[in-house]
Amino acid sequence: MRYESGTHRVGGVRLAYIGGGSRGWAWSFMTDLAMEPALGGEVILYDIDRAAAQANEIIGNKIDCMPATRGHWRYRVAGTLEEALTGADFVVISILPGTFDEMEVDVHLPERLGIWQSVGDTAGPGGIVRALRTLPMYVPIAQGIRDCCPDAWVINYTNPMSLCVQVLCHVFPGIKAFGCCHEVFNTQQVLAAAAGEKLGIPAPARRDIHVNVLGINHFTWFDQASYEGLDLFPVYREFAERYYEDGFHERDRNWANASFDCAHRVKFDLFRRFGLIAAAGDRHLAEFMPGDEYLRDPETVKSWKFGLTPVRWRKDDLKARLEKSRAMASGEREVDMTPSGEEGVLLIKALAGLGRMVSNVNLPNAGQIPNLPLGAVVETNAVFDRDSVRPVLAGPLPEGVRRLIQPHVENHALTLRAALECDRELVVRALLNDPNTAAKCADEGELRRLADDMIAGTAKYLPEGWRV
Repeated sequence: MRYESGTHRVGGVRLAYIGGGSRGWAWSFMTDLAMEPALGGEVILYDIDRAAAQANEIIGNKIDCMPATRGHWRYRVAGTLEEALTGADFVVISILPGTFDEMEVDVHLPERLGIWQSVGDTAGPGGIVRALRTLPMYVPIAQGIRDCCPDAWVINYTNPMSLCVQVLCHVFPGIKAFGCCHEVFNTQQVLAAAAGEKLGIPAPARRDIHVNVLGINHFTWFDQASYEGLDLFPVYREFAERYYEDGFHERDRNWANASFDCAHRVKFDLFRRFGLIAAAGDRHLAEFMPGDEYLRDPETVKSWKFGLTPVRWRKDDLKARLEKSRAMASGEREVDMTPSGEEGVLLIKALAGLGRMVSNVNLPNAGQIPNLPLGAVVETNAVFDRDSVRPVLAGPLPEGVRRLIQPHVENHALTLRAALECDRELVVRALLNDPNTAAKCADEGELRRLADDMIAGTAKYLPEGWRV
């Protein structure tokens, strides 16, 4: 990439997109790139589904020709991972590990033991087994980055986020990788609504809500929050009490399906109990807690006003997105050029030397949360600058919250080993240690059978070692 003197612009950026056949998130990312005038270059799309990547090549190059486009990128498909990575300045990873058939096993098979999962991609049985097939896929990606573009910045968007970042760093210790997640943004929007109500003004912009972030992905917390010098903790306390029973729904939220609904009652309850602001969607937060609380059964979930997301909905949604991809690639449908509100492109801009910004990211713990294990992937703020990501010292977690997080950190270590060593016993240990699972079933035999059946259900995407 090259800095274009006098323009405050960087051109010639080479960006490798692993999972570049994405039907959905890729279109938002390509739109965000197009709307940023300070960057330009080439995006190399790589996907095991080459036809999907070719469709996005057409869509991306259509975006480049649209009148609203301000930053120009050419899109092309790479035939191999090595071709995509060679010479890359940035690598974006956003893949679906396996298919929704495998995710259906992840999410719904544990229901036979009364274990309900509202997402099933990060914690609990679903997150553990999803990791078993995801992490081996990340090994050649990390090796390819090491061999083809060792100085590239690597941005991961795939779940389970913490473990994907962990395995990248495990395989290539020198990798410049971090994970991005928008769950914190949504909680900032709730705080913005609370500030607006308190001050009698329209809700301020999310980025004007300043927070200290600490925790692990999808189980993040704020211990400080402010808006223009106003301490938002007393404001949020009043807000949480006001909406505790009925929940709070953002007026402009247009839910595509009740499965994704969230009235924030779980976060309000966690605030009452622990004094910190839980900073993720209720669907995620509930999965990290004991399974006899928010996920006791579908009726309990309904009472807390969030949704279980059945995989059949994802399958139906995929059909709609496949048709949308076809229509956009053929020219029958225009691309929506609305910015996504994500920060990935802004982070790339800062890393390219065009400004400095602070955002929440997932990185190995180097002391930013001193009472969690060193090396565990944690989520805190970090400062982004030219070729630099410096995690912010977030401080220690209160002991009550740390005890909630600790078993999940332990499970990350167990699951990483299980995935790389093809070890069923470690999977069983992780299930026994998972709070959602353990509250519903403490019978090791039952959990061993569940592990065997879930592994069998995803065997197509597992290494040969699992078949021994």
